[in-house]
Amino acid sequence: MLQTFRDFPRLGAAILWATSRDEAMVVEHLVSVGRRSAIERTAHFFMELAERLNLIGVSSKTEFQCPLNQYVLADALGLSAIHVNRVLRQLRELELLTVQRGWVTILNLHGLKELAGFRGGYLD
Repeated sequence: MLQTFRDFPRLGAAILWATSRDEAMVVEHLVSVGRRSAIERTAHFFMELAERLNLIGVSSKTEFQCPLNQYVLADALGLSAIHVNRVLRQLRELELLTVQRGWVTILNLHGLKELAGFRGGYLD
């Protein structure tokens, strides 16, 4: 491995960059589960997903396809499916975000970022 890094330093840098980004994402997820409320956690999840999809060019900053059902979201967020349903309703009522028929629409990008405490710098 060390010889490969010596022979291909750009490859080594790319691997180290990817590893450090992954570590930053894991830390961010641990903070989400440990310190954020359910609504903050959900908002952060959707902000991160929007940012990641936008970085690879498959969405806009405010609308993207999301085929995940509430059970999958619940597992990802460490919540129950019923709680996810309530939180999504809250986000809709606050006019921050809607999830309908597999599409997420961020209605108020600034408001959702503020609620989530989202600082996306760790993604790039």
